[in-house]
Amino acid sequence: MGTLVQTLASSPSTLSTYAAGRSAHEGEAHAATGVTTYAWLLVALPLLGAAVLLVGGRRTDKFGPVLATCLSWGAFVVGALVFLAMLGRGPEDRAVGIDMFDWVAAGAFKVSAGLLVDQLSMTFVLLITFVGSLIHVYSLGYMEHDPDKRRFFAYLNLFVAAMLLLVLANSYLLLYVGWEGVGLASYLLIGFWNWNPAYATAANKAFVANRVGDFGLSIAIMVMFFHFGAVDFQTVLGAAGNNANQGFMTAIGLMLLLGACGKSAQFPLQSWLGDAMAGPTPVSALIHAATMVTAGVYLVVRSAPIFEAAPTAQLVVVIVGA
Repeated sequence: MGTLVQTLASSPSTLSTYAAGRSAHEGEAHAATGVTTYAWLLVALPLLGAAVLLVGGRRTDKFGPVLATCLSWGAFVVGALVFLAMLGRGPEDRAVGIDMFDWVAAGAFKVSAGLLVDQLSMTFVLLITFVGSLIHVYSLGYMEHDPDKRRFFAYLNLFVAAMLLLVLANSYLLLYVGWEGVGLASYLLIGFWNWNPAYATAANKAFVANRVGDFGLSIAIMVMFFHFGAVDFQTVLGAAGNNANQGFMTAIGLMLLLGACGKSAQFPLQSWLGDAMAGPTPVSALIHAATMVTAGVYLVVRSAPIFEAAPTAQLVVVIVGA
């Protein structure tokens, strides 16, 4: 992550280039049509697998791992179809918003549970589903003789679902739900063999380090609500690029960076990543190989307008990323 974040923070123009989905921030995302209306299946399929394996219990021991693997590949197929559908549109028409239901309504403050399908989110969707599905396949052999392999595959599906929710969310609040889901799933996976004290300790260390980062992200969301009265990407990022108060932008940027440091194991929250190798090999691959550790990269890139409006926060990103 260090090299990429340093590059992103080095200049506002570079940030704008990497923030491929920025068109959705500066205007209304288009309504979903065709295959993009089924983008919700990206999250639903692996989440269904996790639910079936956990609720079904021992009754799913025989077919559960294969079901989880098939559902993960199913999410990849859906992602590939949505990506191909996007290629047929002009760059300005590729951002698609899917409002599923009203989630939070408190006075004038309203947040819908929705998905934002654009170039940036789909890049990460294909990465997560493809790498995650390959790890599912590898786990079929690796965990073959483990009596609790059903539970392991349930956690794998939960991890993939949470990561997909994180990168597809249309607001920082829904992103936070996926963010916490990834933290929970990683804790369960790293400490899967918790009968070994070393594995349990590694899981606890990862959990604590990630909670520190999560605190930063939660503070950033609170400041967004205080300053903008909203937490959805369109409102926050649109206002950030429109001469927003630099002090608030710096505070938000620094807190977002703290969150990114926790998930992506950057200084000063990097110590948990090496210990995470204590878990099963597929877990190490899932965390290290372009899935969990990219969550921080996604957060920084998605929040590009905030960092553009906060040169001090950009400088700190460069220092940390170096």
